[in-house]
Amino acid sequence: MTNPQLFHSLQFTDVDAAIDWLRAVGFTEAACYRDESGAVVHAQYRWRDNGGIMFGSVTRADDDDSTWTRSAGHGQCYCVVETDDEVDRVHDAAVAAGATSIQAPSSPDYGGRSCAVQDREGNQWSFGSYRGE
Repeated sequence: MTNPQLFHSLQFTDVDAAIDWLRAVGFTEAACYRDESGAVVHAQYRWRDNGGIMFGSVTRADDDDSTWTRSAGHGQCYCVVETDDEVDRVHDAAVAAGATSIQAPSSPDYGGRSCAVQDREGNQWSFGSYRGE
């Protein structure tokens, strides 16, 4: 496995609920560090062997750095799956875990199959079999 070299970065208000949702759709924990209050100061979750995300809690003890945006619900991620059938399974798992469907599984003109959901905090996630050019 090659270590990912590009990470999408997110913030969550209810980070523990977000972790449960991420696991439900197929992410796995690589690292998770919390401060003395229990807030996540840094977490890294893998998307299979080719990518991942980093995230933290919106409110945390080290939140005195005004140069970083610390708001939840503004992210968009595209996650590649192996097969067209898997798009439907991940979509169903995401909705069952609390997401709202914003695009049912479909087959776009440019190839593959894709869907999109919005998590409880407003982040939008696309899952698709299209691997890009």
